[in-house]
Amino acid sequence: MVIQRRRKNLVQHHLKKEESAKKSDEPVVKVEKAAAVKPKPPPTSKPTKPSAGPNREQDSMLSYHDFTVKYADLCEEFMTLSSLDQSRDFLIQHGVVLLQENASNYLLLASLEDEMNGFRDKMRLTARQSQIISNIAELAKTMKSHPGNVIIPFFKRLEEKEHFDGFMQGLNAFIENLIKRAIVKRKEMDEERALEEGVDLKDIPKEERLGPGGLDPVDVFESLPLSLQEAFESRDTENLKQALLAMEPGDAEYHMKRCVDCGLWNEG
Repeated sequence: MVIQRRRKNLVQHHLKKEESAKKSDEPVVKVEKAAAVKPKPPPTSKPTKPSAGPNREQDSMLSYHDFTVKYADLCEEFMTLSSLDQSRDFLIQHGVVLLQENASNYLLLASLEDEMNGFRDKMRLTARQSQIISNIAELAKTMKSHPGNVIIPFFKRLEEKEHFDGFMQGLNAFIENLIKRAIVKRKEMDEERALEEGVDLKDIPKEERLGPGGLDPVDVFESLPLSLQEAFESRDTENLKQALLAMEPGDAEYHMKRCVDCGLWNEG
């Protein structure tokens, strides 16, 4: 199942600040005139040419959806670069776009999508590019500098075995978590589709419907108190919360753990 990542708004929209152009109605205060000074003619300045390329301030205010519409192709191109030298040069040229939070989210979702679609090798490269951006952002915080200023220092560090091994260790951990998340996410989407299409989970082979904790969602659902069953069927979080509050804390914890282990509820 292909995720339409360009159509998902997983990041809250950044609202543009509206400029207030209200004129002051305060009365004019008279001041004593100072000695007359012949005013100098205003300096003549040449009209400034519009800067080429993306506008950093305007682009940082784009919503995730607008960002992907405008820069998805640039992100996709960066995701295909296998050479660290090419990645460095590309970031130096396009860092004003690729070092934004929206770009980081785009690459993260692209990594998840690649794994869910079975493109393991492509996922690994996309994940590496995603971690390059994330590590540059973290290094910038440490150095209290703009991310664009630490691109070269970051890649210089990767030339040292100690830093390169540390980067690869973090990347491998990121990939392992991504693979686990893809399994859970695919199951969630299949269950949602089954509910939307009216497919009975009982029609799915038991070994295929087992949750991350190895429990069967059908068995767990049938064992839930009626109030919890109705809450899950309503797909209303508030109903579920109220049903849990009405139970003994120990019972509520027991049932919710089983719901997590069977995939009826996602803790993340």
